[in-house]
Amino acid sequence: MSNLEETPGRNERPDGDRAEEEATEADAFPGESEVAAGDRKSRDEREHLTADVEKDDARKIVTGEARYTADYRDRFPELAEGKVIRSEIAHGYVRDIDTSEAEAMDGVYAVITPWDDIVPDKAYSSSGQSYPEPSPWDLRVLREHVRYVGDPIAAIAATDTETADRAARMIDVEYEELEPIFDPGAATDPDAPQLFDPDEVENKQRGADYERNLESHFEGERGDVERAFDRTDDDRVIETEWETPYQSHCVPEPHTTIAHTDEDGRYSFITATQVPFHTRRQIAHLFDVPIRDVRVTKPRIGAGFGAKQEMAIEPIAFALHLAADKPVKLEMTRREEFYALRFRHPMQMRMRTAVDEDGTLEAMELYTLSNSGAYGTHGMTVANNVGTKPLPLYPRVPNVRFEGDVVHTNLPMGAAMRGYGAPQGHFAVESHMDEVARRLDFDPVEFRKRNAVREGDIDRNVTILKDGNRFNRKIRSCGLRECIERGKEAIGYDDLEQPAEPHRHRGVGMAMIAQGSGVAGRELGAAQMKMNEDGSFHLQVGGVDTGTGSDTMFSQVAAEVLGCEPTDIVVISSDTDLTPFDYGAYASSTTYISGQAVKEAAEDARERLVHWGAKMLDEPVENLKTGDGQVYSEVTGDSVSLEEIGYEATYGHDDREHILGKGNHSTDESPPPYGAQFVDVTVNEETGEYEINRMAFAADCGVAINPALVEGQIEGGEHMSLEYATSGGLEFDDEGNPEVIGFRQYGMPRTTDHPPMETVIVETHEPTGPFGAKSIAELPTNGVPPALSNAIRDAVGVRVDSLPITADDIKRALNERDG
Repeated sequence: MSNLEETPGRNERPDGDRAEEEATEADAFPGESEVAAGDRKSRDEREHLTADVEKDDARKIVTGEARYTADYRDRFPELAEGKVIRSEIAHGYVRDIDTSEAEAMDGVYAVITPWDDIVPDKAYSSSGQSYPEPSPWDLRVLREHVRYVGDPIAAIAATDTETADRAARMIDVEYEELEPIFDPGAATDPDAPQLFDPDEVENKQRGADYERNLESHFEGERGDVERAFDRTDDDRVIETEWETPYQSHCVPEPHTTIAHTDEDGRYSFITATQVPFHTRRQIAHLFDVPIRDVRVTKPRIGAGFGAKQEMAIEPIAFALHLAADKPVKLEMTRREEFYALRFRHPMQMRMRTAVDEDGTLEAMELYTLSNSGAYGTHGMTVANNVGTKPLPLYPRVPNVRFEGDVVHTNLPMGAAMRGYGAPQGHFAVESHMDEVARRLDFDPVEFRKRNAVREGDIDRNVTILKDGNRFNRKIRSCGLRECIERGKEAIGYDDLEQPAEPHRHRGVGMAMIAQGSGVAGRELGAAQMKMNEDGSFHLQVGGVDTGTGSDTMFSQVAAEVLGCEPTDIVVISSDTDLTPFDYGAYASSTTYISGQAVKEAAEDARERLVHWGAKMLDEPVENLKTGDGQVYSEVTGDSVSLEEIGYEATYGHDDREHILGKGNHSTDESPPPYGAQFVDVTVNEETGEYEINRMAFAADCGVAINPALVEGQIEGGEHMSLEYATSGGLEFDDEGNPEVIGFRQYGMPRTTDHPPMETVIVETHEPTGPFGAKSIAELPTNGVPPALSNAIRDAVGVRVDSLPITADDIKRALNERDG
């Protein structure tokens, strides 16, 4: 394959008007020195950053002492167990529900149906997003019009799970069945069954046409894409198609909620949620109660991965609680998690590019058809990310178009899942770029590097679907090229040895990946520091730890500012009564948004520490610093301990003060972390069977505040990405009934199935992030599918364009190649 030289000035040659526009736009971004955030510290200056501080709940988890939602049942002696009755048909109406036998059973406290007054008949969205939710309001708590097998139609509260299960079997449901539609490609046909009457849906999305089952249509363009394709030779215009399936979150802890009324008559929820404040607001809206009368508490969460960015079961639990007049625990079964809750959206994608003679991309065009399933939670926003996450890897391409349709079918509902559209998009974009390079005889890695993002670029692709350029971003930190080089070294890219057997072939594939750090202009995090008399602190933060270790990260950020130890800080998080507001754990926002709020709160508290230190040392404030548990003078060397300050401020003779610090953070910035995923594979040409020898992932997440936790996120994300690439997926029969209802059928890889992994952390400094940090949690979910497809192409010369990649897929492609 031909070698390519990078050309940093590649897009200095657009037409005059565009060049002038881009230069003006670049001038509009402040330089790094003007960005108000992120103290840059060398490694020698860092006390608690880039440090492997032990995850604060690690020992509790491995010893079984950690308490999850269901473990709080012992607080409620009269706790009732909830059970949901779900639709057995894919499409139709519930005409009658006979609950008489169930209600007559001993131990049954309440049975609710869609027609009960206590069940709101109000449209809402379960998507845990900002207000108003950027998802259509198309759900009801219990559904008379059912749209997939698994729709909730009734619920029971009973003394125990066994009684609730027996009662559920006594309920008789009468349906009026309608014709279903399962094929997203046929869903918009004029004669296809219609899932929604347009009047049923509020807060409709851009391009919605419910008469054609279209939740949303969107499109955006930069430059003149068709003109670019028309002026490019046909042999340098490459088009490919890609398909991805449903994916289950496979959360260790199923969705669980306890709903009760406290002694003050306020409604309280102990619930496994990523978005406690959004859940509070949505419950208040749905049940017409003041927000002040709703409390949502998040205990420890057994992972979320986006599944718990939904108010999926809380309204049913609350309605059961009101009907039974007892605390109710509603806990989903594993079977329900696999067919009735939330999943990654299946997609069909088409990618087309034009490339000039020297390997420079002239135009990119991406189309996605997203199957939103029965309802629209996160439908449009996930589909948007199919393009707006991977296309910014190539920000200097002058002509770009992205278009998509989000359609409804009578299959389970897609929703938020780790990566949020980016895994689907990266599979299409990065597999396509590899295919383009190989067809045009360019080295795949060098082809990408030639066209890829670099520090200082202005990224307009991220806003290709928006009006205006407010959220265009300047790339202030980018370690992508170092990620590629270090990933190549880790995988042994240039030293690959082929197997001795002639029918076995080895290859390496790579994919560049990117994500974001929060949602630009749509986030808010807040925090408060409270100092105790002995110099310790309580940090109250709304940010949600879903098992990632963010509470530990918060303590490190605060300790770095305050000059104390992380163990001197008690983190209290995610209780809507006790902690400041936060949008929640999604969009890779926790470190970047909530972490910055913690940093600002600690800086606010530090000002008061230094104020009291100046009084006690009789020195000017400007001479003083914090560190080693002290406020000390850089001039005299004198110091006073934080404990001494704590007692003096609290009990002093003249002045007294409770030292507090407050921080709020919201920003229009969303700096992308970058990564390079490599996969080494051996393929048996006779059978199509393949073995992944090893994987390597190099990540630029800015400054890694806790490298051990970063590595954990990378390895966990790679495992989820490996599952997406090689196994998993949901299947349904001709009537929409689920055929995958447990781990055995789903086929998630076990730890013994996982190939060796090497993780490389490439440090850059993001000036808008806390101490230079960006996000990491979603990034590694994006890379294995394209890297594996590219590795198989490298090994045996055939392309697999759908997931999961199986031996049958490879053998079929080999047979087609060989005639």
